[in-house]
Amino acid sequence: MKQKMFADAALAVGTGQGAATKTTISAKFAKFRELGLLAVIVLICIGVQLRNPSFLTWENINDIAANTAILSILSVGMMLVIITRGIDLSIGATLALSGMIAAMTVKAHPGLHPLAALLLGFAVGLACGIVIGFLVAKVGILPIIATLGMMNVFRGLTYEASGGKWVSAHQMPDSFKQIATGSLLGINNLIVIAVVIYAVAYYFISHTRTGRQVYAVGSNPESAEISGIKTKRILWLVYTIMGGLTGLAGVLWVSKFASAQGDTASGYELSVIAACVLGGVSIAGGSGKISGIILGAVLLGILNNALPMINVSPFWQNWIQGMIILAAVVFNALVKRGIDRNNLMRRKI
Repeated sequence: MKQKMFADAALAVGTGQGAATKTTISAKFAKFRELGLLAVIVLICIGVQLRNPSFLTWENINDIAANTAILSILSVGMMLVIITRGIDLSIGATLALSGMIAAMTVKAHPGLHPLAALLLGFAVGLACGIVIGFLVAKVGILPIIATLGMMNVFRGLTYEASGGKWVSAHQMPDSFKQIATGSLLGINNLIVIAVVIYAVAYYFISHTRTGRQVYAVGSNPESAEISGIKTKRILWLVYTIMGGLTGLAGVLWVSKFASAQGDTASGYELSVIAACVLGGVSIAGGSGKISGIILGAVLLGILNNALPMINVSPFWQNWIQGMIILAAVVFNALVKRGIDRNNLMRRKI
């Protein structure tokens, strides 16, 4: 009973009168940052549309949304991990492993229901996340080390499972490929799945006790532990969620591109981290919003689609994306420093 009371008190930190000023300023900053990011997206769209009138057509917008869906799904899990001051560098390898196993299964059993393939990929990713969560939460290995090591393990398992071979489009049944290419009420399935995941994630972090505990652990792990929050369980949970979402994304990826390879999604974890950073998720932990990572993922999706349409060189495309990410990080750091300084000056001594 005492632990529960202490936990309630800890979760209330930042919402009481003593922290009202800090909360108000942080909320205003988050809103300003998101409005600024939205303005950047609008300006980019207008500029590209002037150069290429086919950019803002319904067909192209739908393509952007579908192509961004997998990135958006992964960004939800990565946001939870980063909020707890962690990182997951293994998601590209986990995605490849789950996608390969699902593809090999439907190749051997063409009559397998698509939902079963999705559940299989989800289960594989969930198992990978459980292992990483155990290493981070229970063994105490630094997240960057644990995930870097498991990244190589999962990538090796992918090559071992496939024997170094690919599973190509003609080896996959049409029902499996329609997971990503099909539609519901005229909306691509990838977009529908992403919207559902975002809705569930929003409810989880905004309206559940466990979701609030994730932020508490990221804000101050020591205080959270002392107040009765089981920080190890929270850490294990977020990496497990990350793994499950990655496994689901692996099946969607293979279905979308109709190809399963050993090097699938190699380096894709960097794009996911970039989407979170652009969306205002603090690498220092403790802060991040669903609306922010949506905007971050959309911005990356627009850049990936728009730059080739205006004939920007692939080398300059990487440079432009890198500079935008760097600018976002610098901006967040400078404003956060100003907020911290302002909060310090307001303290009563």
